[in-house]
Amino acid sequence: MSTAAPPQKAPPPRERTGGRLSNGAFALLLTAPGLALFAAIIFYPLLSALFTGFFRQDLRLAGREFVGLDNFAYWLDGDFLTILEQTLVFTVGATLVPFVIGFALALALNTGLKGSGFLRGLFLFPWVIPGVVVSFLWMWIFNANYGVLNGVLMKAGFIEESVAWLGQPGTAMLAVIVTKTWASFPWMMVMLLAGLQTVPRELHEAASMDGAGSIRRFFAVTWPQVRGVASIVLLLEFIWNFQHFDTIYVLTGGGPAGTTETFATAVYQTAFKGFDIGRATALGGLWMLLLLLLVAVYLRITERKGDA
Repeated sequence: MSTAAPPQKAPPPRERTGGRLSNGAFALLLTAPGLALFAAIIFYPLLSALFTGFFRQDLRLAGREFVGLDNFAYWLDGDFLTILEQTLVFTVGATLVPFVIGFALALALNTGLKGSGFLRGLFLFPWVIPGVVVSFLWMWIFNANYGVLNGVLMKAGFIEESVAWLGQPGTAMLAVIVTKTWASFPWMMVMLLAGLQTVPRELHEAASMDGAGSIRRFFAVTWPQVRGVASIVLLLEFIWNFQHFDTIYVLTGGGPAGTTETFATAVYQTAFKGFDIGRATALGGLWMLLLLLLVAVYLRITERKGDA
């Protein structure tokens, strides 16, 4: 007696993989336009500028001459430390002073002061004005002949004759820092106020019940809660001031006698007034290395805050 063979199962259909991209390839395809744009407008010009630092090149003449590390040695053996010191003086002053003012105002506004919404908007006014406009405004205020500051101080009896605030080495840097402080304290105030508003009021109430005064509550409750925000605000402002240009250039141009010259103004003066593009890019390369160190510190702090 013959038995029929059992029916064979059809093999499962094969998956078509010929026209399908992997996740990595698809992600690369999506980011390719952005990477190409980044390379075209940032990466290539950056490498080209750094490469120019190894040449002697005058903007008024055709061609260039390879000089190796001579341009870097010119700065390191010359004015580099002076420019670095003056850059740090401006950066530290224009960071700490507005931070203190912004923090004080943020603490005041966080207490529920009457009209705090109006005051917050009023304090933001200097921040929304373009930097060049702010610089011209304060240049008129500091003017030795018709400046408002001299007029007020003379009427109040603090000075007997007009002071050339922007023309004296002893006061020029102070005037620049004051101008930058007026322009930058509002955003620091807003950021710190946002951090203060995240502090639970229950912590302050508990500290008050334990007999803690306002100063003790600040250091025991408020500061630990906003320390992360404050460190980010300080570091960001420090980085921005380390590369700041418009206020210094409009007010003093790096003078008098180079006493307010920073990396930003020195690179500009060397390239576009001295026409020495090689030395300008060499100084810019050294400046960029210092900025990269600051950025590395910023990234480290943000990573720690994210892991906390």
